[in-house]
Amino acid sequence: MSDNRGVVYLGAGKVEVQSIGDPKLEAPDGRRIEHAVILKVVTTNICGSDQHMVRGRTTAPEGLVLGHEITGEVIEKGADVEMLEIGDIVSVPFNVACGRCRTCKSQDTGVCLTVNPSRAGGAYGYVDMGGWIGGQAKYVMVPYADFNLLKFPDRDRAMERIRDLTMLSDILPTGFHGALKAGVGVGSVVYVAGAGPVGLAAAASARILGAAVVMVGDFNKDRLAHAAKVGFEAVDLSKSDRLGDLIADITGSNEVDSAIDAVGFEARGHAGGEQPAIVLNQMMEITRAAGQIGIPGLYVTEDPGAVDSAAKQGSLSLRFGLGWAKAQSFHTGQTPVLKYNRQLMMAILHGRLPIADIVNAQVIPLEDAPKGYEIFDHGAPQKFVLDPHGMVAKAA
Repeated sequence: MSDNRGVVYLGAGKVEVQSIGDPKLEAPDGRRIEHAVILKVVTTNICGSDQHMVRGRTTAPEGLVLGHEITGEVIEKGADVEMLEIGDIVSVPFNVACGRCRTCKSQDTGVCLTVNPSRAGGAYGYVDMGGWIGGQAKYVMVPYADFNLLKFPDRDRAMERIRDLTMLSDILPTGFHGALKAGVGVGSVVYVAGAGPVGLAAAASARILGAAVVMVGDFNKDRLAHAAKVGFEAVDLSKSDRLGDLIADITGSNEVDSAIDAVGFEARGHAGGEQPAIVLNQMMEITRAAGQIGIPGLYVTEDPGAVDSAAKQGSLSLRFGLGWAKAQSFHTGQTPVLKYNRQLMMAILHGRLPIADIVNAQVIPLEDAPKGYEIFDHGAPQKFVLDPHGMVAKAA
């Protein structure tokens, strides 16, 4: 390793690629750990969750190295790593998980009890998630490697499909989790709020789960055009503030079996202003009685840029009584990536899930990350994949 460089949050909506020092087999508190590996980063993606921090909508400190969507090559390993070898290409779940605590043993790895001293759940390069250094860099350290990492079975085959496989670290399992928890199955009528990458991943997941109709709603016409191009029913939310009517124009009914919130707390209403609870309230309105709502969209406990004092503490004005009266089920929280990533890998390797085309993956050099952040923040219908060592370009 030499001159490790990474994407650093500068505050005020800015990021910069800087020298960040080489990773070590050390926990955030400085303890030497032998269950970890060092990865040469093959791909690392810009996520909408990163944008929340860069916009100043969290308490993320300046100087934070960003990046939780990581795919890499093992170049160093600790003495306790038994199942991985130097040269293996692996997918890194964005959840940092110990594999030993009560929640990890039940596959609820999004809320590991040991990797974050301040709360349940850890992640790389993210505010309040345990201090684990992010992977939008040339090299990164991954703890509890035998438990966390998904090894690709064939290096050459993996590199051929690396644009798809890079989505296994977060957005594809997150979209799949949202669809599964929304009860999507054969013949389901599904509405997905948000035509960004996670929304499209949720729509793609609903399709492979057997949905009869998959609708994706957004205000962004470019994203809607792309959603329609890849086979989903596009719902232009600018046409009406009555979502049920827009759905009825497509299906003949103003209700759906399953709804998926892929927007989160920075949601906006029909008039253009921010309404952090608007999507959740709409989900309850349009979901049938005894239907299910999956909520992979991010909601935070602290939002310094919120529109009111309650929302700054994560308190939203929900019509929860409506959901209760309709006997609806809700599922929230970080996706336990390990629960799904192997199955989704197999779907990719066997040509069943061309997720890179569905989310319009665009590969760019690490040094172009600030430009990628800017374009993505303006609503481009793209998913930016950083290529720190030019390995994707060489494989193309």
